[in-house]
Amino acid sequence: MNEVSSGLRSLSFGSLQLHSQNGGLQSQNSSTLRKTSRTLSGSREKERYLPFIFKYLGRRKVIMLILVIIAILALTTGFLTASKEAASESSMLGFDGWFENRTYPVSREVEGTSENGSNVNIHGVCSTNNGSYLPTAHNSTATIAMPAPVMLSHPCKTFAFPPPPPGDARRIGPRPCPVCYIPVEQAIAALPRSASASPVLHHLTYFYEENPMKTEPHGGSDFGGYPSLKQRNDYFNVNKSMTVHCGFIKGCRAGDNTGFDIDLDDLKEMDEFHEIIVASAIFGNYDIIQQPTDISEIAKKNIPFYMFVDEETEAYMKNSSLLDNSKRVGLWRIIVVHNVPYTDPRRNGKVPKLLLHRLFPNVRYSIWIDGKLQLVVDPYQILERFLWRQNATFAISRHYARFDVIVEAEANKAAGKYDNVSIDNQIDFYRKEGLTPYSKAKLPITSDVPEGCVIIREHIPITNLFTCLWFNEVDRFTSRDQLSFSTVRDKIMAKANWTINMFLDCERRNFVIQAYHRDLLERRPPPLPRARVYSPPSSVRYNTPTETARKKSPVKRVRGGKKPGSRRHRKVVAGNRDNPLLRLLSP
Repeated sequence: MNEVSSGLRSLSFGSLQLHSQNGGLQSQNSSTLRKTSRTLSGSREKERYLPFIFKYLGRRKVIMLILVIIAILALTTGFLTASKEAASESSMLGFDGWFENRTYPVSREVEGTSENGSNVNIHGVCSTNNGSYLPTAHNSTATIAMPAPVMLSHPCKTFAFPPPPPGDARRIGPRPCPVCYIPVEQAIAALPRSASASPVLHHLTYFYEENPMKTEPHGGSDFGGYPSLKQRNDYFNVNKSMTVHCGFIKGCRAGDNTGFDIDLDDLKEMDEFHEIIVASAIFGNYDIIQQPTDISEIAKKNIPFYMFVDEETEAYMKNSSLLDNSKRVGLWRIIVVHNVPYTDPRRNGKVPKLLLHRLFPNVRYSIWIDGKLQLVVDPYQILERFLWRQNATFAISRHYARFDVIVEAEANKAAGKYDNVSIDNQIDFYRKEGLTPYSKAKLPITSDVPEGCVIIREHIPITNLFTCLWFNEVDRFTSRDQLSFSTVRDKIMAKANWTINMFLDCERRNFVIQAYHRDLLERRPPPLPRARVYSPPSSVRYNTPTETARKKSPVKRVRGGKKPGSRRHRKVVAGNRDNPLLRLLSP
């Protein structure tokens, strides 16, 4: 039965195949006839239109038009091919080629020419990514596969400050206060997936000058340039697109032959994309490096810690065996700065402190701490507490005692922080611009004086503008950045709907521990030697109070006020002068 059925299937399949072949032959014959008819008709049409075509091709205007069309097509094709090749080459570029094309001058002008060319100043504008981050697959938190914890309400919503602890005479000065942090996993889940909106300002570029020249009798430097007073005032008129002075005036890539020079290998690492970085600096061997503690493993893996040092500090660290070829000291990645722009180490420290966005062009968030501070809380928790929870893009703590700039200036003069004449000139300049003592009229602004040793920020155009102009004030006047902070803040806030989160100084002291500068530690007197403690000899037995009371005989008064046995007591003391303990206790 099976054999019969299989035979029928083969027979039917063969008949169908034969039928299809016959049909295919018929269709092929019909198609060939149609094609021949079409070719005959096409040849007749060509013969009909050829005379007209040759007739118009003989005219000059038509020939010129055709040549123009061909030229346009050739240029367009060449441009598209070149752009595709450039795109493919840029995607395949090594760091050297990509680095040269990261930031570039978009315009160049020449002014101040002379016969020998020594005073020629070529200046232009450097482009920037303005928050257009380039995330890659390396260790960014965007690539961390973690379950986002569900929070119906924020765990710190009901947190309130507890009452202050009782006074302690042994501990004088400001103290830390409790801060509510959420767990690291929840803090990572709270990290915004897109950049915050930058009010008013959307595109920020920077001036560069190959030979900066001073044109007005005001401050400035070869590193930050010499912006005129008119330029300075114009920078506070916040617009959608702006170009400002912002340090590194001699080049477009910060750290590349601009002063404050950094090795190419370090620049390569600094150009990588990071969601978050922590940065600090020690110049002039001024501080002792402090290692962060209580940092989560995920933060150690994904958040780099950068410490900028000058050659003097590097030499000390090498001589003390703290630094080797790995360029690492604990969690800190050491970046050596050559050709520092200023003679004052504290002024050099203001460069990375205020211009991190220029040194790290592809970073979203940064936490700056002074070199004397030790970080003791995870960076994710700090950012969640002081930026993301507050919907802020810039956070800095208030001064623990002073909130008025004029009072702060007098305190700086009294402590010898800077030249008194320079401080007076800066405050007088601000007074003429309208600076007044702080009053309640400035609320909700609670202070004009920051404790600037910690800065928490998101790198967006408006915060970049703020730190650029803040640095320009430091470069123009004194290096005491507390004096210029409120002036820059208030002028920008007058033009843009932007605020700064100024949190309590005791909250700052919760996540950083403040140490002394190296010079203060070296000038402190050595601790007094501890008093020697004598242990009683084993041969001497001391009676307990009960035994002493039991053996004590009643005292009998005698004439002359002398107690019986007192002379014998004196003999016992005199007879035991060789006992060091009794010798110590004896008058």
